[in-house]
Amino acid sequence: MMLRLTMNVLPEKQKEVMQTLLSIIDLTGKDNGCLSCNLLCDMEDKNIYTLIEEWETREDLERHIRSEKFSVLLGTKSLLAEPLEVRFHTVSRSEGMQVVNAIRRPRDL
Repeated sequence: MMLRLTMNVLPEKQKEVMQTLLSIIDLTGKDNGCLSCNLLCDMEDKNIYTLIEEWETREDLERHIRSEKFSVLLGTKSLLAEPLEVRFHTVSRSEGMQVVNAIRRPRDL
């Protein structure tokens, strides 16, 4: 299971976003089930970053999405020029931000 997040960062917020991403990558890469976690910068537009995470199972990815680290990542939205683009990829299909919202939705008691 792969998660791809693309961010178009406000130019004046690049340093802040980069520091946040680097700290998240370091921690995420140590999580159980994380196969890889990589940050890419667009060669033509230095304000666009792509974070690619590969997870062993959907359960591992869902645990990550519910984590405080992922909350911090979602909190960068005020530093972006456009909404965060989220894509989930499996062998059979790709999904978007609606998966994050569904996983993070408070459970009914």
